[in-house]
Amino acid sequence: MTDVLLGFLTEYWLSLLSVICLLVISAFFSGSETALTAASRSRMHTLENNGEERAGMVTRLIERRDRLIGTLLIGNNLVNILASSLTTSLLIGLFGDSGVAIASPDRFALAVAPWVRPFVAVVGPISSLVNAIVRRILHLFGINLSSDLPMLTAHEELRGAVNLLHREGSVIKADRDRLGGVLDLGELEVSDVMIHRTGMRAINADDPPQTCVREILESPFTRLPLWRGSADNIIGVVHSKDLLRALAEPNVEPETLDIVKIAQKPWFVPDSTNLKDQLNAFLRRKLHLAIVVDEYGQVQGLVTLEDILEEIVGDIADEHDIDIQGVRQEADGSIVVDGSVPIRDLNRALDWSLPDEEATTVAGLVIHESKSIPEERQAFTFYGKRFTVMKRVKNRITKLRIRAAEDEGQVG
Repeated sequence: MTDVLLGFLTEYWLSLLSVICLLVISAFFSGSETALTAASRSRMHTLENNGEERAGMVTRLIERRDRLIGTLLIGNNLVNILASSLTTSLLIGLFGDSGVAIASPDRFALAVAPWVRPFVAVVGPISSLVNAIVRRILHLFGINLSSDLPMLTAHEELRGAVNLLHREGSVIKADRDRLGGVLDLGELEVSDVMIHRTGMRAINADDPPQTCVREILESPFTRLPLWRGSADNIIGVVHSKDLLRALAEPNVEPETLDIVKIAQKPWFVPDSTNLKDQLNAFLRRKLHLAIVVDEYGQVQGLVTLEDILEEIVGDIADEHDIDIQGVRQEADGSIVVDGSVPIRDLNRALDWSLPDEEATTVAGLVIHESKSIPEERQAFTFYGKRFTVMKRVKNRITKLRIRAAEDEGQVG
């Protein structure tokens, strides 16, 4: 038996050595994938700034995560197939543990990056070709993936991680909502957060000057649109500080003040502008208010810098704000809501998940789901909630009661 085994090893030692080497290479690919995909980009950025050249190499590799993973998988599969073929030809059951226990992904990533980089450079085009074929096949089924974006979006990964930490108690709800607000800026439009034209406070330029002055000074808002002839004809924006400076000039009285001369030129923005672009535009122009118009140029409302910031940090209140939340908790557990309350605000306040893709306000959601303009005392159940119309003014739902659908049967 010993002689047979010795002869076998003598004849096939090269094949056995090859299988062992291939298993080591497979372990290298598996460990590289684990380390590079788990490496901290922030940690690599810090190390690169501190002069670690390999950290920059790691950062460039993980910027195209789909290309990196595809390349490593191709290499690993080639190695495994070759090892399996040699093993089969030898008629032996060599099953080595090719896994690598990684104590520090960042440290291992730094070590393997110089070796992985040239392999990615050579095999990367093959991986890109495979990804292109996959995208083409998905496109035939109506699924479109941008060719310049990784298949896994960083936003969704980050949002999922924060939600997981929140469920585990490591992140409080307020911090989760703030981060979610930042991530949502590029997905929301100005029309989602604007003050609708029906709720705008504006000044009529044709009113007597003293009336305009009184309305501006009594308003809780620092900036007010100025219109003439029609509320759709916005001709300027009056800042209360400009008004006070004008009144401080010699020989200027409220009765003789020309309100149009102190008004700033209005800035009109499309209602389809996303909030990220609008926030950048506010900061670039150093302005705080814009008039929102639709595709026909009709005034739809106004949006302020504060409206966008509140999407991130929640309601911003100061000593001059009118405290109208529009949401009231009842003793029976139901919620009484003004129809104009934004769905996003309600979701954030109560940790609900009502959809806001088709409607912006709670009243709009009820109208969209019921496919009608409900009468008072009509009730509807959807998304696990029971909506009862409490008050309607003309065609506007102004107040609703919302309770959990499962609680409906318990209420007399």
